[in-house]
Amino acid sequence: MGAMSSDSTPADDRPAGKDDRSADDRSVMEAVAARARALRKERGWSLDTLAGRAHVSKGMLVALENARSNPNLATLIRLCDAFGVPLTDLLQQPAAPLLQPSPPADQPVLWSGPDGGTGTLVTGATQPVGGELWHWRLAPGEEHHSESHLAGTVELLHVRRGTLTVTVGGQEAVLPAGHGLRMAGDRPHSYANRGTSAVEYTGVVLVPPNS
Repeated sequence: MGAMSSDSTPADDRPAGKDDRSADDRSVMEAVAARARALRKERGWSLDTLAGRAHVSKGMLVALENARSNPNLATLIRLCDAFGVPLTDLLQQPAAPLLQPSPPADQPVLWSGPDGGTGTLVTGATQPVGGELWHWRLAPGEEHHSESHLAGTVELLHVRRGTLTVTVGGQEAVLPAGHGLRMAGDRPHSYANRGTSAVEYTGVVLVPPNS
C-alpha cells in the first residue's frame, strides 16, 4: 500500500485513481481484495453481514473486494477483528514453508504520520495464534491512535530509540530506549513521541484464536 493514510484521514476510504497508484499499492490492494472476499465466502457472510460486523459501509466493502479502494489501517483492523484473523492473513494468502523470509520490499507501510513517521508490518503468523511483528517510527510530536482490537489481544513493545509514551484506558507508561511493555490491545490505545528526537520501537500483536 506504499504509504497508507494517516490518522487524520476521513473514516471512509476513497477509491484510488489509476494515475496515482504505484505498483506496490496495486499489488497489496489486490491481495486484500482476494483474501477479504475469500474469508467472507468461507464464513457464508453477505456484504451486509460483514459491513455490520466490521462497522464499515457496504459501498466501501464493494470497492475493497474489487481492488478499487486503498483502505487505511483502521479499516483493515476492523476487518481483521470481524474475521478473527491477524493483519498478515488479510494481506496475503497464508503459506507454511519451513522458512518464509520477508524482505524489506515485501513489508507494507500501513500507517504514515504527518511528519514522516511510519508503521511497517514486518511479518506475521496465523497459527497457533495470530501474530504480527511491526516496526514503528514516530517523529517528534507525532502520535498514533488505535481502536480496540479483538477481545483478548495482547501487545508487546520494545523501544529501540528515544522515549515512547503509551496510553491504554487512561493509564500511561513512559518508556525510554531499552524498555519493554506488555499491554492490553483490546482497548483504545495510543503511542506518542513527546520528545525532541525520533522514536523507534518494535511491536508484536498477539491475536487470540477465532472463536
